[in-house]
Amino acid sequence: MLLTIDCGNTNTVFSLWDGETIVQTWRTSTDHRRTADQYYVWLSTLMQVRKISADVRNVVISSTVPRVVFNLRVLCDRYFDCRPLVVGKPECRLPVPPRVEEGVRPGPDRLANAAGAFQRHGGDVVVVDFGTATNFDVVASDGAYVGGVIAPGVNLSLEALHQGAAALPHVDISRPERVIGTNTVACIQSGVFWGYTGLIEGITQRIKAEYGRPMKVIGTGGLAALFAQAGDLFDEIEDDLTMYGLRVIHDYNLAIAQ
Repeated sequence: MLLTIDCGNTNTVFSLWDGETIVQTWRTSTDHRRTADQYYVWLSTLMQVRKISADVRNVVISSTVPRVVFNLRVLCDRYFDCRPLVVGKPECRLPVPPRVEEGVRPGPDRLANAAGAFQRHGGDVVVVDFGTATNFDVVASDGAYVGGVIAPGVNLSLEALHQGAAALPHVDISRPERVIGTNTVACIQSGVFWGYTGLIEGITQRIKAEYGRPMKVIGTGGLAALFAQAGDLFDEIEDDLTMYGLRVIHDYNLAIAQ
């Protein structure tokens, strides 16, 4: 089986694949202090709970937190007896190299999004990925990542608002029933939900205008389904796009190695 690992600034996601099918996905908070042994105890316990007997033969990792990669490498070596493929490293080949400014290294999660989006939808795609940051990834007609936009993430903005304004509480994001709030929590929820709705609409429209040809918009990440309630922001919602892209990159490297 293949284990795909996407390590973000807030959470790390593990997905177990049997061929082209995801068997199970687990999520844990990202912590560079977590050891390989701790990862294995956590992961193996969850497998036992789900009654999954997995023989992990290959691992592919995407990480925006470099300090975490070392312990994930040790996990693979010690418990899975394999050398992981790490997106962004020279030994990891991409189906189509990114076309960005010389010396720029796009985030590995953005490269995985591009690979997954192209495999499923072809080119001319904007991927809106809701994470610690809200990323807009532009995928060209040949599948190359060609740039994008980075905006503050929704939860990051909520936390900053709470910390920067002593009188304002921390609230959970949800779609408010009305735009005009009649209490503090409703006002904040409306500002964040409709504010980010406008941000998504505005940025995707400007990307399309600058790109100069029709584009499909794909939403992914934890809050994509919530913001899809605002209207026609996305053509598709795909929760597993990053993990699927990691599988695509792994399969490509496996094919060229044979």
